[in-house]
Amino acid sequence: MRLDELKPAEGSRFERKRVGRGIGSGTGKTSGKGHRGQNARSGGGVRPGFEGGQMPFHRRLPKRGFTNIFAKEYVVVNVSELERFDNGTEVTAELLKEAGVISKIKDGVKVLGRGELTKKLTVKVAKCSESAKEKIEKAGGKAEVI
Repeated sequence: MRLDELKPAEGSRFERKRVGRGIGSGTGKTSGKGHRGQNARSGGGVRPGFEGGQMPFHRRLPKRGFTNIFAKEYVVVNVSELERFDNGTEVTAELLKEAGVISKIKDGVKVLGRGELTKKLTVKVAKCSESAKEKIEKAGGKAEVI
């Protein structure tokens, strides 16, 4: 294959619709816009969400609560997922990302207590639940909150 032989996949490119080019073209006269009306005009049409003057849906719904823009978002990891590491490993957020346990670090990692742990690990994370801490220490490891 050479550069001059490259072409887009079949059906991926459409030919531009040429409107107002005579009655035989299928899009002549009114150019596919019908007869008069708001949508036939230049710049015509309504904005997204407009419901013909009826009270719009987003204004009909009650407004409740707020979103805290300063809220921290933690990536959750269960104790069972730490089983993949060898004995004596120091588990950090970077190591978890490297190992493919998590895809993003966000504001830190929180370890939860679902599952079992048999390996002795040193876990250094942003947050750790009580049950997770208990299981890590029961296995002979150490849970540190940094």
